Amino acid sequence: MEITGKVALVTGGAQGIGLALAQALTRAGAARVVIADLRLPDDTPQGVDEALICDVSDANQIARLIDHVETAHGPVDIMCSNAGIATGMDSTFENIAFADPEVWGRAWAVNVMAHVHAARVLIPRMKARGGGYFLHTISAAGLLSQVGSAVYSTTKHAAVGFAESLAIGHRDDGIRVSMLCPQGVATPMLEGIPDGPQLGDGVLSAEAVAEAAIDGIRDERFVILPHPAVADYMRAKVENYDRWIGGMAKLQRGMKPD
Repeated sequence: MEITGKVALVTGGAQGIGLALAQALTRAGAARVVIADLRLPDDTPQGVDEALICDVSDANQIARLIDHVETAHGPVDIMCSNAGIATGMDSTFENIAFADPEVWGRAWAVNVMAHVHAARVLIPRMKARGGGYFLHTISAAGLLSQVGSAVYSTTKHAAVGFAESLAIGHRDDGIRVSMLCPQGVATPMLEGIPDGPQLGDGVLSAEAVAEAAIDGIRDERFVILPHPAVADYMRAKVENYDRWIGGMAKLQRGMKPD
């Protein structure tokens, strides 16, 4: 997709990958860029036209957010569903299913249903306009796994499944989808979780990941991998799933406390 002249909306846009995405979209020529997040900085960040508060786990708030943006700035051409949370982390590995149902529910609401809520509102509008673009920030954990958090891994796998369904179901409507699946990125989210395999191929800046996303949107690539090694891991997983499980278990074994 050509980004020049487009209207973009970025959730989880107050910091990290989201803010870097918003600013990269502006540099790429987007006409208007709006961010939304649970909490906002005192001043609207440079390169952002408007910053709004939104809890993406709430379908009504997402609907109101999109309505406002389309009224104030024009039709949303590029929906960057970027907000996500990393919870249910446990480095003891005593019980991988330990997390309370409330933790699972919140992760499901943010990491999966936020994508669904935005698409549910925008698909009919994009179809009527002849097309549009969804960028879903997911994680390499959605393609591989997250040692130490079944919550994160499971919800990110579900997000991959929805992105696939969205891409297949509306390709003939002119709607394109990309999923952004990095490993370690220097963001507050990474700082808040234990060290693990996500650091093994280096930690990228949010700006580098955003630039990879811009390239992926321009090329209309479904899978955007800022860490190229993830493609090799995916191939190894598919070619010999049992061996891959064994390798991941070995990684976990090395992370267990003494």
